[in-house]
Amino acid sequence: MNANRVSFRKKLGMAAWYVGLIGLALPFLYPFWWMITSAFKTVNEIFAFPPTLLPSTWHWENFGEVFTFQPFAQHYVNSLYIAILVTAGTLLVSSLAGYAFARIQFRGASLFFILLLSGMMMPNEVTIIPNFITMKTLGWTNTHLPLILIPILGMGGVLGTFMMRQYFLNLPQDLEDAAMMDGLNRFGIYWRIALPIARPALTSVAILTFLSSWNAFLDPLIYLDDLTLFTIPLSLRGFTDQYGTPLWNVQLAATTLAVLPVLIFYVVAQRQVVESFSLSGSKG
Repeated sequence: MNANRVSFRKKLGMAAWYVGLIGLALPFLYPFWWMITSAFKTVNEIFAFPPTLLPSTWHWENFGEVFTFQPFAQHYVNSLYIAILVTAGTLLVSSLAGYAFARIQFRGASLFFILLLSGMMMPNEVTIIPNFITMKTLGWTNTHLPLILIPILGMGGVLGTFMMRQYFLNLPQDLEDAAMMDGLNRFGIYWRIALPIARPALTSVAILTFLSSWNAFLDPLIYLDDLTLFTIPLSLRGFTDQYGTPLWNVQLAATTLAVLPVLIFYVVAQRQVVESFSLSGSKG
């Protein structure tokens, strides 16, 4: 009898815990729910009071207008391939640099690492003018090259290097010694031993980098003029009528399509992200 009471109380406590968590999650989930459902509404229904949780009529044509109003599919492809290239380049550069700072002893390593970290203290707005002058001198304005190279070699690469270094510091020295005895050189140890072990950190850097590239607005605004070269953030500001008034239902439909890759990318690898953050600061 007592065991049944304890079991009932435990179940009741768990139920209350889940109800509380759901209640706390609702304020964060409601904006996403409103965005998705409003993408199927008319403009008048979007601003109706009291607001409706579901559209009275599902207007699927709003999503069709997204692609007819401007070349949104091309903008989608632009953002996708830029984010993929930036993510791949950042993973390569940051993992190499992070491994070097963590596992290779060389003169001035601490000084170079501090100088590298100082790049994280500089906001993007400080370097945007010299970067623009450099890109203009090279003839790379109105191309995607600045949107790919600058994040890899800029703050995103610095953050990735820091996270990878923190992770590689936990690599056991005995493992490296055993690999060297088996005939692996330094690059072989990095490629065959360190990288597979650092998969959680790589996943975390990949998600942060992809998200940053996908949501970037200032750099595309500075470097791009051609409509066909626009990325998603620039595209979203273009859903207006001839008077400059936003077409809210079409814009919300485009925004819903824009957030899908980020949500999918995070949901698939969220466990690795949590693990990487818990380990990245475990050793200085």
